[in-house]
Amino acid sequence: MTSPQLGNTFSKYKKSAIAVIAVALIAIAFVVFGGAKPIPVTLQKIERGDVEASVSNTRAGTVKACRRAKMSPPAGGQIAKLRVKKGERVSKGQILLELWDDDLHAQEGLAREQLKVSQSRVQEVCGLAEAAEREAVRSQELRDKGFISVQMLDKALTEAAARKASCNSAKGDIDQSRSRITMAQATLQRMTLRAPFDGVVADISGELGEYATPSPPGILTIPAIDLIDDSCLYVSAPIDEVDAAKLKLGQRSRITLDAIKGRSFAGKVRRIAPYVLDLEKQARTVEVEVEFDKLAKDENLLVGYSADVEIVYDARAQVLRVPTQTLLEGNRVLLNKDGMLEERKLTTGLSNWEFAEVLSGLSEGDQVVSSLDRAGVKVGAKVVQEEVKPAK
Repeated sequence: MTSPQLGNTFSKYKKSAIAVIAVALIAIAFVVFGGAKPIPVTLQKIERGDVEASVSNTRAGTVKACRRAKMSPPAGGQIAKLRVKKGERVSKGQILLELWDDDLHAQEGLAREQLKVSQSRVQEVCGLAEAAEREAVRSQELRDKGFISVQMLDKALTEAAARKASCNSAKGDIDQSRSRITMAQATLQRMTLRAPFDGVVADISGELGEYATPSPPGILTIPAIDLIDDSCLYVSAPIDEVDAAKLKLGQRSRITLDAIKGRSFAGKVRRIAPYVLDLEKQARTVEVEVEFDKLAKDENLLVGYSADVEIVYDARAQVLRVPTQTLLEGNRVLLNKDGMLEERKLTTGLSNWEFAEVLSGLSEGDQVVSSLDRAGVKVGAKVVQEEVKPAK
């Protein structure tokens, strides 16, 4: 074969090889870019709505009663009568417990008898004083006419003054007897324990015949009766010190209880402690009290329930928002653009665990991927909206 023939043959083989390679590349490109099956993903439509900024407690809070009294009688003594039972509802002023007080009743009776004697003595002594005063007036008239001597007039005046002093002394005995009665009644009141407010009896620690002892200053003893006003409840919860500056009295709050799943209760901040608790050096907190708003009578919430509070310190109404779960690091999202994913950088405002306010980067109606953990979900991937199967 001559040299020109060899050159033509080689040229034909070269063209064939190039054609084969081109076909292969086209096939690969079709498989990679045109023939790949779209990835089913969950898409979230960008819409307008409310976004709130809030803080929550660092450890579980506790439901407490606005008023709770752990009471013992002001005086010590033997329990003679228990007027209530555990769980019973009582009214303000109702007698809860009485100590043995027969001796005090006897003292009150004695004081009343002494009052009667003093009143009788006053009638007698003051009557004589009035007679002596009249006699002194007549003696003065007789002396003016010269019928009696000065000595007799002086005697009559002295007798009138003495009788008047005796009358005043007898009246003082009446006041003293009345004071004894008042003292006896006050002592009797100390032997009776009354409800200081409407509520429910949570616990009774004494029994009939037992001796009840009041708590001396600085020494804690078990109270005789524990009374709770459950018409007003609040949650006491610790908030991290870094969030304390965001809190103000009256801020709206949501309360959730471990004992009542799936529900939240409206509340508002009623107290913020003016100091930081440093019992745990690693987690210093501020105690915050959140009061329930208008609980229904059939709620039957129990004092002591564990609770969590979410306090809203800022809010935006009807703003463009994106679900927080769709955000990647750096406030980026994967946007569905005609079935192809592209990346968008967002500028966000207020945010919480559910939503973040979108200041720029997205428009209303845009769709972003929320199923970011799916294999193959990345920029440039083809996607399709995942079909939601109806519940059976």
